[in-house]
Amino acid sequence: MNRFVVISGCSGGGKSTLLGELARRGHTIVEEPGRRIVEQELACRGSALPWVDGIAFAHRAIDVALTDRAAVEHLSGWVFFDRSAIDAVVALDHLSEGRGRYAGTLPRYHDTVFLTPPWPEIYVNDRERRHGFDDAVAEYQRLLVAYPAHGYRVSVLARMTVGKRADAILTALAQSASVC
Repeated sequence: MNRFVVISGCSGGGKSTLLGELARRGHTIVEEPGRRIVEQELACRGSALPWVDGIAFAHRAIDVALTDRAAVEHLSGWVFFDRSAIDAVVALDHLSEGRGRYAGTLPRYHDTVFLTPPWPEIYVNDRERRHGFDDAVAEYQRLLVAYPAHGYRVSVLARMTVGKRADAILTALAQSASVC
């Protein structure tokens, strides 16, 4: 059973808050590559930013996600990722003609990917998230198609409290572990 669980979906859909709850409950989490890249690029006045050079940003996000995945191989228990390399590949495919470039080369995660749907009531822009809600919804729609195309089951998380979302994920994972 693959212990590496992806939480992805709509920007501003509550992923980071949910991951914070899972960390509070003692689970290992891996922060979103994109946010870390944006912070670094803004700090050093770089250009690998989604609103400046989206292709360079997507390539960096793939590299960071692959490095993150390799860095936690030795850990035991559930490891939760705020997005994965697949998210970055989807962004790259959307921006360029590189479709299929990474087919079959990405490491596997748990068979079920949990997606946070668009949630306009909690969506906010900030220093690192400058795109609008419509762009976030379009990204979500691409991920909703891409994850099954990469061989994953998608579980869309209901709009509920962060505690209930964490409970739902942990229950689903416990059930999938007992089936194996």
